[in-house]
Amino acid sequence: MTASPELPRFLENHLPFDRTSVALERAPNSGLDLSLIDHGPRSKTAVWLQHGNPTWSFLWRKVIAELPDSRVIAPDLLGFGLSDKPPRTANHTLERHRNALAELFDRLGLERVILVGQDWGGPLVALLGDHAPDRIAGLVLANTSVLVPQEPRGKAFHRFAARPVVSTLAFRLGGFPLRSLHRTQGDPRSISGDVARAYRWPLRGWRRRAAPLGLARMVPNAPDHPSVGLLRRGEAWVRSFEGPIELVWGLRDPILGNLLDRHEKHLPNARVTRTQAGHFLQEEVPEALVAAIRRISRTLSW
Repeated sequence: MTASPELPRFLENHLPFDRTSVALERAPNSGLDLSLIDHGPRSKTAVWLQHGNPTWSFLWRKVIAELPDSRVIAPDLLGFGLSDKPPRTANHTLERHRNALAELFDRLGLERVILVGQDWGGPLVALLGDHAPDRIAGLVLANTSVLVPQEPRGKAFHRFAARPVVSTLAFRLGGFPLRSLHRTQGDPRSISGDVARAYRWPLRGWRRRAAPLGLARMVPNAPDHPSVGLLRRGEAWVRSFEGPIELVWGLRDPILGNLLDRHEKHLPNARVTRTQAGHFLQEEVPEALVAAIRRISRTLSW
């Protein structure tokens, strides 16, 4: 492991946590650095916080601050945050991101983990569960989707991303959707000022912006989409998981807010917390996520 890249001054006070980088060794990600927050005491149980598109570990700062007694791991996906940024949109496949996180999981030597995922973080932590099922102690899902429709179509956002020329211009040259994150919130002021600037900072410049478009295109828009097979593996693991599951949802999310009922129906043993937050509920109701993590922690007896 090596030191994580330095932060600009305006971000230092927001992220007073231990950070590091891991040089990946397994193909096709060999030689790429994966950056992560790895903060807190080295206890038996770790909390893995996984962001999605187009954010980074900065998203979890309020949650991390309220878990001082836990080891908290919050990786930046390749292409995001302080991790290396493969330059081509085609570099960002579900398999490559799954493989990078699975290698990190193994390298950290984790004994038991509470997995927490939001947006693309949900399917990715489900695939970590599939990768190491005997080491997963609990699962928190927040404004995500781990259930694969029989006829996947994606949302309008994802269908737009599939349009080859116009989406490339919008995502890579225009920086879409980084300047629109506030529009997905219950309270748009929750992503403004330095907070909005912090989300844009790692993806400044068109050469760094392959990942947001790549992850948008990872969402299946047809039954034969390349992501479907792995997504179904993650779904199968979630459905078979016998440990505690928490669903924490922002109902004012215009992207995934309406998917709570479906997850509640298919995961009947999950405990549900409804909030009036938007998509990035970490910014608006971090206390709801912290409470879910703590409830799971209190149930652990092994």
